[in-house]
Amino acid sequence: MTEWSYTVRIWSIRKRPYRKPYQLRWQVGTRPHSESFLTLGLAESRRAQFITATREGEPWDVDSGLPKSMVQKAKDISWYQHARNYVEMKWDHSPASTRRNLAEAMATVTLALVKDTKGMGDKRAVRRSLYTWAFNVNRWKEEPPEEVAAHLAWVERKSVPTSQLSDRMLVRRALDACARRLDGKTSSGSVIARKRAIFHQALGIAVDAELLGENPMAALKWKAPERVEEEVDPEAVPDPAQAAALLAAVGRQGDRGRHLAAFFGCLYYAGARPGELVGIRLQDFDLPRRGWGLVRLRESRARSGSSWTDTGEAHDRRGLKHRTRKTVRHVPIPPELVAMLRWHVTLYGTHADGRLFRTARGGMVQESGYGEVWANARQEALSPSEQESKLAKRPYDLRHAAVSTWLSSGVEPQLVAQRAGHSVAVLFRVYAKFLKGGDEAANAKISARLNQHRAGAPARV
Repeated sequence: MTEWSYTVRIWSIRKRPYRKPYQLRWQVGTRPHSESFLTLGLAESRRAQFITATREGEPWDVDSGLPKSMVQKAKDISWYQHARNYVEMKWDHSPASTRRNLAEAMATVTLALVKDTKGMGDKRAVRRSLYTWAFNVNRWKEEPPEEVAAHLAWVERKSVPTSQLSDRMLVRRALDACARRLDGKTSSGSVIARKRAIFHQALGIAVDAELLGENPMAALKWKAPERVEEEVDPEAVPDPAQAAALLAAVGRQGDRGRHLAAFFGCLYYAGARPGELVGIRLQDFDLPRRGWGLVRLRESRARSGSSWTDTGEAHDRRGLKHRTRKTVRHVPIPPELVAMLRWHVTLYGTHADGRLFRTARGGMVQESGYGEVWANARQEALSPSEQESKLAKRPYDLRHAAVSTWLSSGVEPQLVAQRAGHSVAVLFRVYAKFLKGGDEAANAKISARLNQHRAGAPARV
């Protein structure tokens, strides 16, 4: 650990009969130090630097005998190199989706932290090279294509020193980049928050590495531009009748549609995320002949791409979102979904590993496949005006429909949050408009309770 001292003595330069005749001597704490120079001018310049550092009250490193500013300068590396070090440090402990987020954030920030843009290639291509090669540790052993190598060499030359991030205006430039997409439009609130958090942590690691004296973001007054709302838009959420029509239309999309009907049913009736269903097995369900059943959601297999996972598989296997690896979410499922799943098992059985849903070749179901089925079902089930609207644009809107249905049915928000795998705070923020829609029902319940009290009160004489 670095030992610092404010006790410094600097002696006059002395001349000796050696190859470098001019010697500067000084003492930090009780430790003596010396440095020899070829010319008197060089020796006087270094002595002046030392005197300036003492006058400005800098702490001195006892071991190296240098003031803190010089220690940091000696350790200084480019932001590009620090960003790579940061990603490498986080890599082994991060799931594939987090690795992609780290690479995306560092690509955005690094491209903003260059001295100038002279000689830069196409901006999108340079950023893609940073994202797919510079910040993807899995590809560091591969030889990049010539164009990619040229892009990364340019960034390495132009990247600012990490120590310059003490300049708050430079940090502001990077944050502004986090708030914009490549087309110049404002990014969504979740993307801005995610990139800002990653950048903040990378700056914190720079402080730990003594590349910066303090995290400049802590004192920076920066406000993200007006962000895209994170609330679910009610216009995108199908009502129960529309959801039923869409699920029926899915079943009419050939064999692939019939196979995926129960998959979409789990999105709507169980409020599951697509990634939570990709690897789900028959033993994760209780499917009684009558009444309600139960699903136990144990893991998520989000598709991140084979270049980001340790296994080389496209789907990364991990715990439920924002939960520990062993967390299991129990969600009661209505008789409608129980019937769909029992029919699915009777017709298609399960894969050798117990998975319910799979492609014709037994692989994991993918967004491109079920997305195409959903688009065709949407065309069949919705009117032309509804097709042009936001209504049920994505399969994920079925999950939103599930949560909104639970809320509008009067289920307590705490229980809804538990079944949906949200915190209550997130539920209130994301589904705020649906919670507001329950005001009339809540008011009616309160009035009924008050009237009951009045009815039972004795009459006054």
